[in-house]
Amino acid sequence: MWIPTDHEKYGVVIASFRGTVPFGLSLEIGDTVQILEKCDGWYRGFALKNPNIKGIFPSSYVHLKNAFVKNKGQFEMVIPTEDSVITEMTSTLRDWGTMWKQLYVRNEGDLFHRLWHIMNEILDLRRQVLVGHLTHDRMKDVKRHITARLDWGNEQLGLDLVPRKEYAMVDPEDVSVTELYRLMEHRHRKKDTPMQASSHHLFVQMKSLMCSNLGEELEVIFSLFDSKENRPISERFFLRLNRNGLPKAPDKPERHCSLFVDLGSSELRRDIYVTVHIIRIGRMGAGEKKNACSVQYRRPFGCAVLSIADLLTGETKDDLILKVYMCNTESEWYQIHENIIKKLNARYNLTGSNAGLAVSLQLLHGDIEQIRREYSSVFSHGVSITRKLGFSNIIMPGEMRNDLYITIERGEFEKGGKSVARNVEVTMFIVESSGQTLKDFISFGSGEPPAGEYRSFVLYHNNSPRWAELLKLPIPVDKFRGAHIRFEFRHCSTKEKGEKKLFGFSFVPLMQEDGRTLPDGTHELIVHKCEENTNLQDATRYLKLPFSKGILLGNNNQAMKATKESFWITSFLCSTKLTQNGDMLDLLKWRTHPDKITGCLSKLKEIDGSEIVKFLQDTLDTLFGILDENSQKYGSKVFDSLVHIINLLQDSKFHHFKPVMDTYIESHFAGALAYRDLIKVLKWYVDRIMEAERQEHIQAVLKAQEYIFKYIVQSRRLFSLATGGQNEEEFRCCIQELLMSVRFFLSQESKGSGALSQSQAVFLSSFPAVYSELLKLFDVREVASLVQDTLGSLPTIVHVDDSLQAVKLQCIGKTVESQLYTNPDSRYILLPVVLHHLHMHLQEQKDLVMCARILSNVFCLIKKNSSEKSVLEEIDVIVASLLDILLRTILEVTSRPQPSGSAMRLQFQDVTGEFVACLLSLLRQMTDRHYQQLLDSFNTKEELRDFLLQIFTVFRILIRPEMFPKDWTVMRLVANNVIITTVLYLSDALRKNFLNENFDYKIWDSYFYLAVIFINQLCLQLEMFTPSKKKKVLEKYGDMRVTMGCEIFSMWQNLGEHKLHFIPALIGPFLEVTLIPQPDLRNVMIPIFHDMMDWEQRRSGNFKQVEAKLIDKLDSLMSEGKGDETYRELFNSIIPLFGPYPSLLKKIERETWRESGVSLIATVTRLMERLLDYRDCMKMGEVDGKKIGCTVSLLNFYKTELNKEEMYIRYIHKLYDLHLKAQNFTEAAYTLLLYDELLEWSDRPLREFLAYPMQTEWQRKELLHLTIIQNFDRGKCWENGIILCRKIADQYESYYDYRNLSKMRMMEASLYDKIMDQQRLEPEFFRVGFYGKKFPFFLRNKEFVCRGHDYERLEAFQQRMLSEFPHAIAMQHANQPDETIFQAEAQYLQIYAVTPIPESQEVLQREGVPDNIKSFYKVNHIWKFRYDRPFHKGTKDKENEFKSLWVERTSLYLVQSLPGISRWFEVEKREVVEMSPLENAIEVLENKNQQLKTLISQCQTRQMQNINPLTMCLNGVIDAAVNGGVARYQEAFFVKEYILSHPEDGEKIARLRELMLEQAQILEFGLAVHEKFVPQDMRPLHKKLVDQFFVMKSSLGIQEFSACIQASPVHFPNGSPRVCRNSAPASMSPNGTRVIPRRSPLSYPAVNRYSSSSLSSQASAEVSNITGQSESSDEVFNMQPSPSTSSLSSTHSASPNVTSSAPSSARASPLLSDKHKHSRENCCLSPRERPCSAIYPTPVEPSQRLLLNHIGDGALPRSDPNLSAPEKASPARHTTSVSPSPAGRSPLKGSVQPFTPSPVEYHSPGLISNSPVLSGSCSSGISSLSRCSMSETSGFENQVNDQVAPGSGPGYSGPEEPVRKESKTPPPYSVYERTLRRPVPLPHSLSIPVAPEPPALPPKPLAVRSGHLENGTRRTDPGPRPRPLPRKVSQL
Repeated sequence: MWIPTDHEKYGVVIASFRGTVPFGLSLEIGDTVQILEKCDGWYRGFALKNPNIKGIFPSSYVHLKNAFVKNKGQFEMVIPTEDSVITEMTSTLRDWGTMWKQLYVRNEGDLFHRLWHIMNEILDLRRQVLVGHLTHDRMKDVKRHITARLDWGNEQLGLDLVPRKEYAMVDPEDVSVTELYRLMEHRHRKKDTPMQASSHHLFVQMKSLMCSNLGEELEVIFSLFDSKENRPISERFFLRLNRNGLPKAPDKPERHCSLFVDLGSSELRRDIYVTVHIIRIGRMGAGEKKNACSVQYRRPFGCAVLSIADLLTGETKDDLILKVYMCNTESEWYQIHENIIKKLNARYNLTGSNAGLAVSLQLLHGDIEQIRREYSSVFSHGVSITRKLGFSNIIMPGEMRNDLYITIERGEFEKGGKSVARNVEVTMFIVESSGQTLKDFISFGSGEPPAGEYRSFVLYHNNSPRWAELLKLPIPVDKFRGAHIRFEFRHCSTKEKGEKKLFGFSFVPLMQEDGRTLPDGTHELIVHKCEENTNLQDATRYLKLPFSKGILLGNNNQAMKATKESFWITSFLCSTKLTQNGDMLDLLKWRTHPDKITGCLSKLKEIDGSEIVKFLQDTLDTLFGILDENSQKYGSKVFDSLVHIINLLQDSKFHHFKPVMDTYIESHFAGALAYRDLIKVLKWYVDRIMEAERQEHIQAVLKAQEYIFKYIVQSRRLFSLATGGQNEEEFRCCIQELLMSVRFFLSQESKGSGALSQSQAVFLSSFPAVYSELLKLFDVREVASLVQDTLGSLPTIVHVDDSLQAVKLQCIGKTVESQLYTNPDSRYILLPVVLHHLHMHLQEQKDLVMCARILSNVFCLIKKNSSEKSVLEEIDVIVASLLDILLRTILEVTSRPQPSGSAMRLQFQDVTGEFVACLLSLLRQMTDRHYQQLLDSFNTKEELRDFLLQIFTVFRILIRPEMFPKDWTVMRLVANNVIITTVLYLSDALRKNFLNENFDYKIWDSYFYLAVIFINQLCLQLEMFTPSKKKKVLEKYGDMRVTMGCEIFSMWQNLGEHKLHFIPALIGPFLEVTLIPQPDLRNVMIPIFHDMMDWEQRRSGNFKQVEAKLIDKLDSLMSEGKGDETYRELFNSIIPLFGPYPSLLKKIERETWRESGVSLIATVTRLMERLLDYRDCMKMGEVDGKKIGCTVSLLNFYKTELNKEEMYIRYIHKLYDLHLKAQNFTEAAYTLLLYDELLEWSDRPLREFLAYPMQTEWQRKELLHLTIIQNFDRGKCWENGIILCRKIADQYESYYDYRNLSKMRMMEASLYDKIMDQQRLEPEFFRVGFYGKKFPFFLRNKEFVCRGHDYERLEAFQQRMLSEFPHAIAMQHANQPDETIFQAEAQYLQIYAVTPIPESQEVLQREGVPDNIKSFYKVNHIWKFRYDRPFHKGTKDKENEFKSLWVERTSLYLVQSLPGISRWFEVEKREVVEMSPLENAIEVLENKNQQLKTLISQCQTRQMQNINPLTMCLNGVIDAAVNGGVARYQEAFFVKEYILSHPEDGEKIARLRELMLEQAQILEFGLAVHEKFVPQDMRPLHKKLVDQFFVMKSSLGIQEFSACIQASPVHFPNGSPRVCRNSAPASMSPNGTRVIPRRSPLSYPAVNRYSSSSLSSQASAEVSNITGQSESSDEVFNMQPSPSTSSLSSTHSASPNVTSSAPSSARASPLLSDKHKHSRENCCLSPRERPCSAIYPTPVEPSQRLLLNHIGDGALPRSDPNLSAPEKASPARHTTSVSPSPAGRSPLKGSVQPFTPSPVEYHSPGLISNSPVLSGSCSSGISSLSRCSMSETSGFENQVNDQVAPGSGPGYSGPEEPVRKESKTPPPYSVYERTLRRPVPLPHSLSIPVAPEPPALPPKPLAVRSGHLENGTRRTDPGPRPRPLPRKVSQL
């Protein structure tokens, strides 16, 4: 049986449980669980991470923990009773865990690893806390470490700032809002601005001395030197180095590491230096022999300096190498460091050994205890401490020091009978009074233990040596008296013995007879001469001698003259026990000299403060002793001295001695009667304030009043104890009188002079410190009344001195912070006066920082016991006094501009934040009663209205995101909770007072606006929070958005007919609320929309206003970035705007206006889908197709469905900007044209809009035209620019603006030039299908055709699309997808290349139009695209695949032509047709023939840079044909079986045969051209081609063209002689004929777009070669860059046309097996490698084809080589007419003529007859390559030089003799070498006369066709043909 648990409430899972049992709850190790029931070793409960799922789990899997249960029962909450730091740590680590993994996913490696270390560190610290074995101090330390790391991690991860008090999290409910604000601010400040440390320390570590020739031990002395004052400021750090330059005791770090402590901030400046003096210990001269002398001397070695400014960067200076310098003369040694600092280079240079000192330096900040904690490793290893000279900046009371610093300065000695100066060494001893030498009291510096004697270094041959060596003598006080220092002087001999001979001594006693110590300063000591062997051990023998010349000077001048030798030292005492001051000693010994008391008291002020504080207790005892002795006589003097001492302790240097005085008062003070005198003197001073001229002394007294009162109170207590409380009343009266004097003095106004106000300020600043003293003697209420009266007496005039106002406020502030104010009784008395002053200051907006602080303190105290009656009364007082002024202050402060300085800005934010916290605190304290009283206090509705407007405005300000720092979520939630509570109270007032006849629109609007922005706050969007954070917020506050939403609904329902005032204004705000994905909130808000529509319908019969506003607001909300994937899911349902809640629709469907309502919702739905897509796309960084496509979709929607012109124009310009950013200049121009089309050429004025100024419509249209032309120019779409140039030129012309007209015409001309001169790349086009529900709405399940970028081929395009849609899956086939793909929750991309089909064929088919003109029409204004897919139908013939190879041709029609306003447009319609294998073969051959013609023509007209493309193409075709390529077609379609089974294909078979023969003829002509241009090194290849060509001809069954067919002209399209009409003399065919460009109706204008193909089987290789698709050839002859390959072949792609003709079984069609497909390449299908003109026009009608045959038959053979080329080219001139003959009379029955002329081509004037019948017969004079020679001596160069014969046309050339003569030397391997055996003359009777006039324009295609049809029924009989020469295959 399950029993509810009592104690087992909370636990942690210690082993994972899968929950496989019935009702089992799955748990993971580490989960926390709340237990509800138990039963036989099982628990029932839930995991706290997912409280909705309850289940059972074994009790053994859970470790129970103590917990506190809140709200016992169904909704009980369990709170662990463990340490709050542990709880926080646990929850924080859980949150971090998930975020930490995300860091790894986002590749933020650095933070990932740092956080990992911190988490491990926190876990270690957590273990220490949980074990519970830590001491109290250590526990505090660990918690401090934990919280510091938690805060760091939260900050790095962007989590919330946690308010803490003593390391524990603070519950916002347990503290006042002001206190919470302070805690937050404290943590924020700690994070932002680290406190500037006032104390600094320099860590020095000596590494080594690097020197080339050391060999001697060294002493290194570090110290800090002030170059400004030329003195050392620290003691010395002394260490010894061994002979290798390394520290002598490396195992003792304190010997080579030191910390220079207690450097003040003033000492961190550039002129403070670290100086290093190095002394060597060894021979006198560095270069002496080793055995010269055994005695060792201290000798100067070198010096180094470093400015401390170099360390201020904060970096550790590891292994710093300091240069070591030596002075040029030893006598300068004492000041070498100064010379180096001053850079006096002449006085020093680098040491001879070029030494360098390796040291490590680091500057540390903070007090010494902090440094010990933070750098514990430094202290644990050991470090010596080097102090500052003298006392530190702050003297601590317990500090015990007695250090005498002696500097050995210099000496003056005589030669002593020697020829050279002495080498003087000084030895120093300390001798105590007993005559014993004191051991271990001479310190050379830290790092070295003190010694018993000191030896100075020796300066060579110097009688005036200067040492400047500083020594510290830490002599105990008890040894000081009677001790003296003795200095012995010795001459150091440099002889072999190296003796040190004593020649004199000096001494100085440490204390004088009167008890004073040796005064600080320099002392000139007498050098007493003595013998070498004098024994100085007996001190009594010389102590009676004079020691100093200063003393001698006063006593005996004679003796002074006798002593010429002197020795100077400087002494400086740093002692807390001894004094050098005689006045101090006189005061302390006042009883011995009573007559000197007055003088001693007067001199006290002149004594140095450090001397007074050293003897503070003795001095105070002395003063009160004198007061007791004679208060009448000395009372005033003692009082003044006491004031002086008290004020001395205010100094920061002696601040720490205040506790010493406090202790003295509490424990040692015994002046029981002193209070009378002190009160009397103090009152006397206060009374005299008004009269005194000089206020300084009085101000000093007032400043000291705290301690004066302390003495008064303690004295009175001592008196009461002694007398049992006598004279109590008298004492009270004295105090009252004193305070009355004070009140009088405070109430006086300063007239003119500021001295009085200064005195008042001094009094006020120290007065609050007196309260605690008064409380020791008086009741709380009494003191409060005294203080209230005193503060109340202050003048309230506003124009009082500002500084006094500030001090007055500070006094109020200190009062509020005082112990007196914390007592509720006294607080109630003091509060009115505090509020009065605050109100005054806030009204004037002065001292706001101080006001904010005072208010914060007021509210901090109130919160602690808010339920007490006294507190409620206080709140009453505060509300009445301050609420209104507080609101006004916040409005005033927040409306000011923020100051620029960072410090000022911080202060500004603090003030605002504190006032806001105060307001929130006050509102949170207010109860129903307070609100009711507040609302009742307003006398009129106007006042109430103003108050409500003001508070709503303030609330709107509080909601602003910038009000609090980003991570202050705790503070924001508290603020929101207070705001919503207050709004709920105030909404009642709104309903009661401002409805019906009193309705006020402004206040209701303000209310709704506040409610909307409240709901929309970022910090309330719980969906964005982590689950744990969301749970905490919901538990504490609930979902405040829903509460406010319900309030909005309730207030809206109350409005009644006044709702009309808010329609449509509130549609936008309410719509914003519905965008929040909170179901309850939507349920509440959505009915309001129905209400709005209903009221609007009632008012105006429709709801157009609602619709317009809804649409506008939707657009602006999306552009602000509202909504995300969550919203998308919500809006993807049927009625997206209104989510899954049918209530609105149902309501609408019941209304009379249901149709328009449902229509509105549907429209808004579609708009929402587009807007959400647009917003999502705009979040991307780069401009991509998705952004542009989305904008186009939205733009079209606004135009077509909504007809909102302004929005439409806005999106036009957004699209334009996107295009410009992506450099789609053509699309940008088309986009701007949309706006241009909306404008007229009128003078209508237009307003300023977007970036356009105010201007007329004509001006704006002109500006647009010019911008569009510029963009067309940049996009190389010059033809479109020309059209616009003409339009604007017409406008200029109509206005007679010839200047601009001229410019426009020039611009137009420049565009024409660019068309002709600049190269344009033809883009590729790709079909893209977007399938699946995961695509944006505007792409979903649609197909588009996209215009690629320049040079972009299929692979690049495919890669781009996959990067734009990284989650998309590329489809592996070109088949249409099925419904499962359409409905899939995924993204599928289907990409393949398509061929554009130009709409206009006229330009493309017209001859003579240059390629760079045609190229525009091939790829512009394209609506239709085509894609071919090859497949096999029926059984597949393995021997010949052509028989069953069909092609599925898909035509795609777009909604708009490309290019347009986008790079891609949707496919509107698709048509699919199938092409039979025969049609496929015809098309392949037509393409290849066209390509050959183009290349030959380009080669002839020298358009090619080299001949390689033609070579490759010829090689490909001929080689393929020889290997059986074309033969496959013959096998497939020319066999009897096929012809009989396909009788309908007769004409097509004939056409195929015609094309094959045409190809052979083209090849023959091509070889002739090739021979002319082929370079020498490629001749062997050419010969091979010629040989293979004859093999090919024989395989086709062709022996001689002249024998089997009539000559038909070969015509070439692009690249003919007419490519450029005004070019040089026309290019000629190989035999001198002008080549006329002509084209068959099925020919191709440009066939240069094939990519390489690699077909796997032999058959496919053959077909590839037939069509010229050899891998090498294509890429060379292609004028455009080769298109990308695709997956249609295993390695490369073939053109669809090639593929459709290839007989390979391994062709990579979609039917291929997987092994032939690449995984990534197969995603997208074949690139466009087909011609890009009208490639597949309507097939030629049979009658037309017949006509073409007839024309071909009428052509004449050109077999006579004796005729000149022009004659061959020209028809006979004597024939007057040509008789048509029947078609069936052709000598070649059943054959189709090979080269059919085009009936629609442009004809070359002068070479062609006017007769349409003859229009196609003169294209070329070549019928067979066997008829002429293409050699360099063929004579076509000479034809222009010959004179034209009379009567001949322009095509006629001169005699043929030169031709015959030059033909004797044919080129090697000429194709004609064996065929031109003898010339065959052409009968003149067969010539055709030349037309008298060429046509001015090309004949219209229809007219030409009709002419042909009329004359096509008859044909001329052929003339007699010369018999061709026989030719054997073996000859080839």
